[in-house]
Amino acid sequence: MFPTLDNISGLQGALKNDLLVFLPELAICGGIVALLLARLIPVLDRVHLGSVALVALAVSLFAGGYQVHDGSWAGPYFGGMLVADAWGGFVRLIVLAAALITVILSLLTGIPDKDDSADFYVLLLGGTLGMTLMTSAAHLLMVFIAVEMASLPGYALAGFLKGKRSGSEAALKYVVYGAAASGVMLYGITLLAGTFGTGALHDVAAGIAQRGLDLPVLAGLAFVLVGLGFKLAAVPFQFWCPDVFEGAAAEVAGFLSVASKAGAIGLTGRVLLTLHAEQHGGWAIPASLGIGVAVVAMITVTFGNLAAFAQTNLKRLLAYSTIAHAGYMLMALACVTPEGASAVLYYLAAYVAMNLGAFGVVALVRNATGSEEISAVRGLVRRSPLLAVAMTVFLASLLGLPPLAGFAGKFQVFVAVYQAAKAATASGPPGLGVVLFVLLVVGAVNTAISAYYYLKIARAMLLDDPAEGTAATATSSPVAGLFFVALVAFLFAAGVMWDPLMSETVRAASAFGVK
Repeated sequence: MFPTLDNISGLQGALKNDLLVFLPELAICGGIVALLLARLIPVLDRVHLGSVALVALAVSLFAGGYQVHDGSWAGPYFGGMLVADAWGGFVRLIVLAAALITVILSLLTGIPDKDDSADFYVLLLGGTLGMTLMTSAAHLLMVFIAVEMASLPGYALAGFLKGKRSGSEAALKYVVYGAAASGVMLYGITLLAGTFGTGALHDVAAGIAQRGLDLPVLAGLAFVLVGLGFKLAAVPFQFWCPDVFEGAAAEVAGFLSVASKAGAIGLTGRVLLTLHAEQHGGWAIPASLGIGVAVVAMITVTFGNLAAFAQTNLKRLLAYSTIAHAGYMLMALACVTPEGASAVLYYLAAYVAMNLGAFGVVALVRNATGSEEISAVRGLVRRSPLLAVAMTVFLASLLGLPPLAGFAGKFQVFVAVYQAAKAATASGPPGLGVVLFVLLVVGAVNTAISAYYYLKIARAMLLDDPAEGTAATATSSPVAGLFFVALVAFLFAAGVMWDPLMSETVRAASAFGVK
């Protein structure tokens, strides 16, 4: 358990290669250091430093993309605390892309201002670093460290707007719920590490395959999943989400809704698929943890959609939408199959563009009208046709209408659930197939239900008259128009041509060797 001289020598010998694998994270660390040093230079302290964060994330994204494309950067590193594989590499790209889009959006909307830019982007890059570590964590201790690194900057970002009481209250609520979830998760980690004498995820999975899912093991796994459920805003750990999103800036809410979810999905998928791979194709994990995840997914998607009905604040409505989409993603993971894993990655890629795009429109409308209520977008098509059309596309993709990427992702999730249900009915344990078929029906019904509140926003933009006193325009610059056009173009491209993105998600899902 304790390192020996030979262990330390081995770590030192592998350090150079490990640092190369860690290059995307090192680029983020470099950006954080540069921003902190800039605070010490009076001249730079009066300059908006968003470009520094932009460069750091662009370099990180390029390095991560090169590693995924090259395919040879695989295996454990840093003493087995982290692992480089196709799964972690792909999810890391999604997290980095979400952070990059958020920085661009913040530069377009002017939040933060130049005085607070260094602090804001240090927090954003720090949270991004934690989320990238979540995708590659191969040890239970690193799982906890990564989750905390992702969470702590998020608490500060939620209350970053000065003088906004609702933001401060939201941040405090976020901290309290986060602390409770972290404590439960840490207890689960100690149960698993104490039971098996190791924190290495593969060793724990191998121990579970030999020992079986008895009460201490199930309790430990359940407590770990509680921490991940908090990051996903899955029921019953979703209480923080609507208040935090309403109190935080739209830019921050959009970042937390996509990047945090991507990191949590990446880590949850790694845990489930690693456990299942060690069972050598058995039904133990789908019939136990899989059913539990399926039940949580059904409750989460139903609660999120129903709670969104009565909302009049756009950010609060999108917060409940985020909860519902967490349920759809958990549906794919509940299958514990390569098809489900591939589907959830495709869904995540689409979700980043459509959800950040929606929050971006809300931010620009807020700048123009000072309001984030649905009434603020009434008649938006007459004041800013581009924003209205873009928002309509984002909402249609969130709903899952073809030919958009949201439809492609949701269709793949439903197909994966259907295939898993058929396989479980044919040769699986009694009841598993029924649960998965019910899961499929619940997902389809909720998709139809969600049309109500998405189309409510679209109707207000396209058919209603503008509210009295509303600003004449909600656009800020041609660059903002290009930003939204790019997101819309991606949604159409990924919704029509599935193969380029799907081939990458299939390769990522095969990293665990699950049949």
